[in-house]
Amino acid sequence: MNLDEKQQSLIDDLNIIHDPHERLNAIVSRGHALKLDDAHKIEANLVPGCVSRVWLHGELVDGRTRFVCDAESPMVKGLATLLCELYSDADLAEVAAVEPRVWDACGFTKMLSPTRLNGLGNMRLKIRDMAKQFITSHPSP
Repeated sequence: MNLDEKQQSLIDDLNIIHDPHERLNAIVSRGHALKLDDAHKIEANLVPGCVSRVWLHGELVDGRTRFVCDAESPMVKGLATLLCELYSDADLAEVAAVEPRVWDACGFTKMLSPTRLNGLGNMRLKIRDMAKQFITSHPSP
C-alpha cells in the first residue's frame, strides 16, 4: 500500500465516527498508545513553533521510516501520533512528497486553532526534513 492509499484508509477509518468532536477525542486516545523513550526527549528532537513541547524522533529501519513522538498536551500528542502513524513504515520519497490531507478530510481544520495547525505544519516540515536527510545519507542502490 502506498502512502496515498494508507492516508485514504486512515481518513476513511476516522470518518466512520460521524461527530468531529468524538473523532478528535478518538485521536487523543490514540496518543496514549505511543511512547517515546525518555532518551529521545532531547533539544534536537523538539519541534519548533509549537505552543506545548513536542518531541519527534525519526529513524530508518530496513529502508523504511519509523517516527515516534511525545508532547506535553494530550491533544497535541494525539494529533502528532496521527502524523507518526501516517508516515511510519513508508517509502522515503513518499514521506518527503506526500502532504497530510487528514486535517481537512476529517474536519479538524475547522476545530483546531491556527496556532495548533501551525505546530502540526512544523511537525510535518520536520518529518519531511528527516526523510530528505535519510535519502541523502542512505541512497538507494
